[in-house]
Amino acid sequence: MRISKFTRAAVASAVCSGALLTVSMPTQANKALARLSKEDTNWVMQTKDYGASHFSDMTQINAHNVQHLQPVWSFSTGVLNGHEGGPLVIDGIMYVHTPFPNNIFAIDLDQPDKILWEHKPKQNPAARAVACCDVVNRGLAYAPAGDDYPATIFQNQLDGHIVALNAKTGEVLWKMENSDIAMGSTLTVAPFVAKDKVIVGSSGAELGVRGYATAYNIKDGKQAWRVYATGPDADIKLAKDFNSANPHYGQFGLGLKTWEGDAWKIGGGTNWGWYAFDPDLDMLYYGSGNPAPWNETMRPGDNKWTMTIWGRDVNTGEAKFGYQKTPHDEWDYAGVNYMGLSEQLVDGKMTKLLTHPDRNGLVYTLNRENGDLVNAFKIDDTVNWVKKVDLKTGLPVRDPEFSTHMDHEAKGICPSAMGYHNQGIESYDPNKKLFFMGTNHICMDWEPFMLPYRAGQFFVGATLNMYPGPKGTLGQVKAMNSVTGKFEWEIQEKFAVWGGTTATAGDLVFYGTLDGYIKALDSRNGKELWKFKLPSGVIGHPITFGHKGKQYVAIYYGVGGWPGVGLVFDLQDPTAGLGAVGAFKELAHYTQQGGGVMVFALGY
Repeated sequence: MRISKFTRAAVASAVCSGALLTVSMPTQANKALARLSKEDTNWVMQTKDYGASHFSDMTQINAHNVQHLQPVWSFSTGVLNGHEGGPLVIDGIMYVHTPFPNNIFAIDLDQPDKILWEHKPKQNPAARAVACCDVVNRGLAYAPAGDDYPATIFQNQLDGHIVALNAKTGEVLWKMENSDIAMGSTLTVAPFVAKDKVIVGSSGAELGVRGYATAYNIKDGKQAWRVYATGPDADIKLAKDFNSANPHYGQFGLGLKTWEGDAWKIGGGTNWGWYAFDPDLDMLYYGSGNPAPWNETMRPGDNKWTMTIWGRDVNTGEAKFGYQKTPHDEWDYAGVNYMGLSEQLVDGKMTKLLTHPDRNGLVYTLNRENGDLVNAFKIDDTVNWVKKVDLKTGLPVRDPEFSTHMDHEAKGICPSAMGYHNQGIESYDPNKKLFFMGTNHICMDWEPFMLPYRAGQFFVGATLNMYPGPKGTLGQVKAMNSVTGKFEWEIQEKFAVWGGTTATAGDLVFYGTLDGYIKALDSRNGKELWKFKLPSGVIGHPITFGHKGKQYVAIYYGVGGWPGVGLVFDLQDPTAGLGAVGAFKELAHYTQQGGGVMVFALGY
C-alpha cells in the first residue's frame, strides 16, 4: 500500500478516484450519508445514524430464532489493547480499526478471509505515555464522495492527528494535527461527519488540557471552526441569542467569571465522547467533560462551560444553548456521553428531544431546539450525591454528605468517577419509545490532594477507591422511557456493561460484557435469549448489517479501556488506574487481552 504525504496536490490528484457514491453539493453529501445510514445493509456511523438510534429495522434475526446465531467468520487485528467502538460496513466493505497504533483494515464481505487494504500509520509513541486510560480509539467515520473528493474514511490517531483516507484504496488524502501531545492532548474520540465537515473532539482533561471541538472541511482538511469549553465568549463561540430560552442556565462572560484567575486555561472540559446531529435544524449536539483538576478546592466557582450539553450550529460552531449538568463538578463526572435524538409526545405535543445518560448518574432529556429541560431523573435509585434536579432551575440539589473537599475522605459516593454511565453508545427503539442502556454500578471513596500543574503531566489531585455498588454487581442493562423516567425492566451483570447496546425491530437488544460474552436480550422484558463466549472481553458495541439477503451481527472483542487498565498494564495497587484497578480486580480471572472482530449469522 502506498501512503501519500499530505499536500494540496494530493487532494486534487485523488479527486473522485474510486468514488463509492457521487454527489454534487455539501448539503447533498449530508443527505447521501443520512440515506446510507437508513439502509440496514450498511452501518455507516458509529452511532448508526445522525440521531444515534443504534437501532436496526432488520428482523431476520429475531427473538424467536436468535438462539440459532453462530459465528461465521472472525478477524484478529493483532493489537492487544482495548478495542472500543465498532466496525463500519459500507456497500459490502467492512472497515475495522484498532487502538494505538491505530491500524485500519478494509475487508470485502464477499471474501472476508482476505484483507482488501490496510493502513498502518507511523506516529509518535510518546502519545502512549500521556493517554489517560489505555490507548483506545472509538472508531472511524465515513463521508460519501463529493464532486471534488472521493469517498473518504476518517481516522483520529492517538498522537493528535486526524487523517483522511481514500475509502477504496486506503491512500492518505490529507492529514492535520489537531492536538499537541506535549501538552497531554491526545485523540481517542471517533470523528463525526456532518454536511461538508468532519468534527473532532479532544482528550486530556486529566492532564489539564483545555477542551475544544474542531470542524475540518472534508475536501482538504482546512479548519472551518474551533470552539472551546472555557475562556472568553469569543473562544466558546456563543451566539447572540445564546440560552435566550433559558437565561437561568447562564449566558455571557461566565467562561471567565466562574473560574479563579487564569485557571480556565488548564481547566479541562475536553470532549471525547459521542455526537448527534439534526439535519433539519442544522444543529450539532455533544457534551463537554470534567473540569481540571479533579480536586475541587483548586478551582472555586461553577467552572463553566465544563460538564455541559451543547447545541451548536454545525455551519459556524456557534452555541445556541448550553446546559451545565454538574456545576463545579467534585467527582470527575465527565459529561461527554451518549446523545440520543428522538421525537416523542411531551404534554400532548410531538417534540424534538435529546436524551443523555450522564456519568453523574442522572438521565437528562432536553428539547433539542432550545435546550428546555424536559426531565432529569436517576439512572438508579442508589445515586446519592444528588437528591434530585430542580427542573425549574436545572440545578442539582446536592447531598453535602457526599461532597469532596481537602482534608476529608468522602466515603460511599455513588456513582464512582466511572459514572453509572460512561462511554457506551446506547440504542433507542422508536416503536417501543424505549432507550436501552448498558450501565456501570460502581461506588467510591475519594480523598483529594494538592498538586502543581506541569504541562504534559497528570493533573488530577485525588486518590480513589472503587467497588461494586449497593446491588452487589458492577453492571446493569436497563430499558427506559426518557420522557416519563420509568424503567420497564433491568438486569444485573457481574461486570460493567462498558460498550453500550444495539436494538433491532426483531425485539432484540445486543451488547457485550467485560468478561467476554456477546448477549441478546428480549427487548420486551429483558430475558436473556442467547450468549456466546468471545476470545476476550468487550468494551465496544455490536453492529448489525445485511449482505446478499442475510443479516449479520458483528462485535469487537479486546478487553482494556479504563475498566481494563489494571489488566492491560499489570497494576496491583487498588487506587491505580485512577481507581479502576480496585473496582475490577477480579477481571483478570475471567478474560485476557487480544483484539479482533467476530461476525455471527443464523446457523440454519
